[in-house]
Formats: sequence, C-alpha cells, structure tokens
Amino acid sequence: MLAFISKHSSLLLMLAAVFGFLLPNASKALFPYLPFILFFLMLFTLLGIQQQILIKKLAERQIWGYAFFHAAGLSLISCSLAALLGADNTLLLAISAVTATGSLFATPAIVRSIGLDALEAMAMTIATTLLMPTVLYFNLMIFQDGAFSLDMKSYFVRLIIFIAGPMLISALCHRLIPKESLQRIHTKLAQFTILLVFSFPFGLVGEFRKIFDLSLWLGVQYLLMGIALCALFFIAGYIYYHRQGIDQGLVSAITAANRNVLLTFTVASGYLGPEYLALMGAIQFPTFCLPLFVKYLSPRLHKRASRLEIDQ
Repeated sequence: MLAFISKHSSLLLMLAAVFGFLLPNASKALFPYLPFILFFLMLFTLLGIQQQILIKKLAERQIWGYAFFHAAGLSLISCSLAALLGADNTLLLAISAVTATGSLFATPAIVRSIGLDALEAMAMTIATTLLMPTVLYFNLMIFQDGAFSLDMKSYFVRLIIFIAGPMLISALCHRLIPKESLQRIHTKLAQFTILLVFSFPFGLVGEFRKIFDLSLWLGVQYLLMGIALCALFFIAGYIYYHRQGIDQGLVSAITAANRNVLLTFTVASGYLGPEYLALMGAIQFPTFCLPLFVKYLSPRLHKRASRLEIDQ
C-alpha cells in the first residue's frame, strides 16, 4: 500500500487539495494540527541529510543569490506586471506580501517525493525563510499606506520550532545513532513521510472554499490569479537555475512556487488586507498540482536535452 502511495504521490497530493476544497469542515478540523505535522515532516526529512553538508550548502553564494531572487526579484517582476495590468494598491500589497514569502517548510519533503534533491530544496527553504522579514518590510514600506510593524517574536518562535529544532534533533541522531541503524530508521520513516505531506493541501485549501460560497465568479477570479502567480514563480525559478542542470532547475522552480503564506500572515496579518487572505487560499491548489506537473515535465525536458546533445 505504501509503495502504491509513494508511486502515485504527485497525483494524490493534487487530489488531497481537491478533497480539502470539497470537504471544508474536515479541512478546517485538520488545520490546527498542521504545525505539529510540519515539525515531524521537517525532522524526518532532515534525518536523511548530513547537517554538516546542509550547513556547507547554506554557506554557498548561489543559495543566497537564489533566495534574493525568490523574494526581492520576484517581488519586482510580479508587482510590475500586476501594475501594468491595472491592479489596485490593495491587490499590489497582497501580491508583494506573497512574493516576499519564503518557501513552504514542506518543500524538501515534496521535492524528495518526486525524486529530486531534498538537500538543495532544504537549503533554499531555510535561506528564503531567513530573508523573508527584510523583503516583506521593504514591500510593506512601498505598498502599505499606514504605519505597520512585524511580529518578529512569532517569526523567531516558528524559526526555532520548525527549523532549528528539527536540525538540532537530527544532528544529535546522526551523532548518537550508528550510521547503518539511522539509515534503516530513515528508510522506514520515509515511507510514512509522504502521508504527512498529504495533510497540507487537504488542511490549507478549506478556507478558500468560503470565497466560492460567497461568490463563484469571485472565487474563479482569485483562483486564476493564484494560478498565474504560481506559473510565474515556477517559470522564473526554472529559468534562473536551469544552467545548473534540469533537475536543479526543477528544484528551484518548485521552491519558488511553494510559498509559506501562513508564516507571512502570522508575522504581518493586520497590515496585509483582505486581498491577501484570498490569494493565500487561491495559490494552494496550483501549488499542490505542481509535483504532478513536474513528473510529467521532467522526462520530456531530459529527452529534449539528450536529443540536443546528439544533434550537436
């Protein structure tokens, strides 16, 4: 059963978002438990990564170059395009907050579920999360008319719980448990990790259903905006990193499109406006469709690259 789930994880991830939308009460019931699930998801993923290697990866200039592009670069691109298309100031504020946001903490597990490099995704996720408050602050300075402040206490608490905590426990496990035993434990835990990943699309989509219940047309509009933003992030992320290789470009693309909008809402909820809440829900469905899209796209990109090499 677990082998079947792992094989079809990308499709099941998308279906989890669909069921979360169709069953909003069940989605809302799961929502409060997502932080607990996230902690174990990060821990199980980090158990398969040597902490020294992760820290070395975080020290690489290209990781921080990507993080700056993820937040500041995509803020500039997204807001410029939205302004040219006639978006008002409240929508620009919401878009700027989404684009300042770091990558989902679940991104490394999602990347691993489709056979890509979780180490690269973990380093990118940590770097973009650390950079988020600075870029968000500047974006709010530009688009927020009144006075504002960021809840840095909540931000650091989540940073400690969801990044520093799992990293510390993982480092202790690597130090205290023999390598062969830890590898066997991680192999077994990895089979269950994908089940934890499914809880996120299911638990995060339910709130978006409220907009459709109020107005079908308004819900469709926001969904289209969410799809457009995710598509822009994905394409821009791939183009930015594709010279490192197809797989690295796809990791960058997924990391760019996966946005930890809930963390941004926690840090600056009172200053983001109602448009942000709508976009926060709207990007969930396209975000969790991306792994299935990547599974379709990856072999075709590799085949095309092989043909080009043969032709040359």
